[in-house]
Amino acid sequence: MGFKKKDGLAGLLFLLPSLAGVLVFVLLPFGDVVRRSFQEAMSGAFVGLRNYQMVLSNGAFQLAAGNTLRFMGVCMPLLILLSLLVAVLLHSRMERAGMLKITFLLPMAIPVASVVLLWRAVFHRDGFLSLLAEALGGQRVDWMNSHWAFWVLVFSYIWKNLGYDMVLWLAGLSGIPSTVYEAAQVDGAGPMTIFRRITLPGLLPSLYTITVLSFLNSFKVFREAYLVAGDYPHTSMYLLQHLFNNWFRELSMDKLAAAAVLVAAVILVLILLLRRAWDEGEEG
Repeated sequence: MGFKKKDGLAGLLFLLPSLAGVLVFVLLPFGDVVRRSFQEAMSGAFVGLRNYQMVLSNGAFQLAAGNTLRFMGVCMPLLILLSLLVAVLLHSRMERAGMLKITFLLPMAIPVASVVLLWRAVFHRDGFLSLLAEALGGQRVDWMNSHWAFWVLVFSYIWKNLGYDMVLWLAGLSGIPSTVYEAAQVDGAGPMTIFRRITLPGLLPSLYTITVLSFLNSFKVFREAYLVAGDYPHTSMYLLQHLFNNWFRELSMDKLAAAAVLVAAVILVLILLLRRAWDEGEEG
């Protein structure tokens, strides 16, 4: 018992600096945001749920929230499926896949400023794609100021995060014993049967982590979008981060605080629902 108590105390002391950092730099500031969401920005007077009503009835918030949900609904399934496909293909050729892995991971190492220059060189009205379309008999298109802007954002997110998710899938694939595959092949199972009966069930423990990380990484695409298109991009790619940035610049702290609490609550609920669905699937 004495050793267990010492081990527990040592573990607590080890975690204490991290817990203190989370408390000071995350929980306490967020608690202050929750307090401000019920107050008027200038006077600090208590206004109840008025700030939340203003946010929910705000047209810009509705546009940004709708675009953000649409972006995540399109990007996350595409990213998860594509990265799984690439990981399975590379795993079957592990000995010759070294350079290919580096190629897929390369976008993560490119600085944001370089990505922005690449965007402008390719998607500007006078960029590569417009010149190519004109050479083929079409017309020049200002891609970032048309309905194509949303799909440019989707492409950027997948291009940037494909290698990261691929590595996570590869880690899950490496945890499946090769003897299971060999036994299935001896029994006459085909590639699709092996994939459905062995690979997919073996990757379920990795699915939750990859989905949550892909969800959180989807918020980081704002940096490129902001640097390319500015405060007010095309309406199809106007995200919550654009709205928060504009409200912060206007010092609309009451609306900003209320919107931040709403978004945090939605994210927490989505993650908890995903966790519950994953646990139920694992039990089943």
